[in-house]
Amino acid sequence: MDKTNKAVSIMCFHDELCQVFNAMMTALSLLREGAKVTVFFGSRGVNALHKDKVGTLACLPDQPEVGEAVMKRMDELDLPLIEDLFFMFTAEGGELLACPLNVPLFGMSERDLIEGVRLADPARYYKDVVIPAAMNLTF
Repeated sequence: MDKTNKAVSIMCFHDELCQVFNAMMTALSLLREGAKVTVFFGSRGVNALHKDKVGTLACLPDQPEVGEAVMKRMDELDLPLIEDLFFMFTAEGGELLACPLNVPLFGMSERDLIEGVRLADPARYYKDVVIPAAMNLTF
């Protein structure tokens, strides 16, 4: 199978587990196909990168019964934990960025972020990542 050499930008603006999981599974799959992948977390998405919150993310928190059923099914399917997806993604060369405006807005600092995350430089991010990307995906 041919590998790609395209650049992909993924933006995640949610801290709901299903959205973050889908963003990271997409990112990891594209990375493994040879794409250069950058995932940017903005708005509430920065909460998913908080080292004390990442393990407590929930699916559909506004619909507890449905969310619990989805999380039970994810466990039954033996899907990777979101923490593992973040680790695999960065270990395999993916880039995780957090919005430098939303991190303090949500009462966090760079020290609160999981390993492998950097604060984005907005000028570089848009100019060097988003504009030249072959795909820009949003979750």
